[in-house]
Amino acid sequence: MTNYLEFEKPLAEIEGKAEELRAMARANEEMDVEKEAAALDTKAATLLSDLYGKLTPWQKTQVARHPDRPHAKDYIEALFTEYTPLAGDRNFADDHAVLGGLARLADIPVMVIGHEKGHDTKSRIERNFGMARPEGYRKAIRLMDLADRFGLPVISLVDTPGAYPGKGAEERGQSEAIARSTEKCLQLGVPLISVIIGEGGSGGAVAFATGNTVMMLEHSIYSVISPEGCASILWKDAERMREAAEALRLTAQDLKTLGVIDRIIDEPVGGAQRGRRQTIDAVGKALEAELKSLSPKKPQALKQQRRKKYLEMGSNGLAA
Repeated sequence: MTNYLEFEKPLAEIEGKAEELRAMARANEEMDVEKEAAALDTKAATLLSDLYGKLTPWQKTQVARHPDRPHAKDYIEALFTEYTPLAGDRNFADDHAVLGGLARLADIPVMVIGHEKGHDTKSRIERNFGMARPEGYRKAIRLMDLADRFGLPVISLVDTPGAYPGKGAEERGQSEAIARSTEKCLQLGVPLISVIIGEGGSGGAVAFATGNTVMMLEHSIYSVISPEGCASILWKDAERMREAAEALRLTAQDLKTLGVIDRIIDEPVGGAQRGRRQTIDAVGKALEAELKSLSPKKPQALKQQRRKKYLEMGSNGLAA
């Protein structure tokens, strides 16, 4: 069953009518409705292209959060071979919002780390909706240390509303864990390639995405705060999230222009949720290309490139 977003309601009506006609034909074999159904299909395809050709920042936020988008687990299962999950922070617990382990991408040994939101009610609760606790960031630090020790490139798949803001997380040092994870990204002597596959929320995303190369899917978002949170703080009104989304410049297109990210990965018409396999393959090709480009570089060159990238950020028109 297709999950339609708010702005896709006209599309839902057309596709629903086409499916209704075909259902009637299946129940009565003498009915010939294919011509009418095909005309509705054409109309729906045109509308879909029009809708996704002019998405507003708030609509892109909705698409980035779509429950049917591929998540980190889907990318790991489809793109990586010999994946061996590693668990625990060796301090407190294992955070199920963060996946990570040894794997191969195009037969190249790597360490892959990602936020996982889950795909149904049970798994979303287990994964805490992709919001990592301190132990999740400390697990990521442990895995990045391991990768650095053995000279393995690190690939991070970012998809989180932000770090978990609960009392227990704060008691266990949430902000310190995020800061140390970000610091570890900057210290790595191996390539770090990050892909924002859905939401890139706040420091919870930066802690995984302070990489040599940062890529975003076409309809993903990356921001210091959610539009709702921004609206609540600035205007004391979460319903002004559309206005906040515009002001935050959180789309892949804006962030590429501002120099915050390096590359945009195209999504199929209608978003990653309508072409999961196509999207996953596109991410795989982009990761392979970046691995081939960065792997020959020496550890010191990788550190310097990463440091230079973030020190210069903001000096090329970010205030525009």
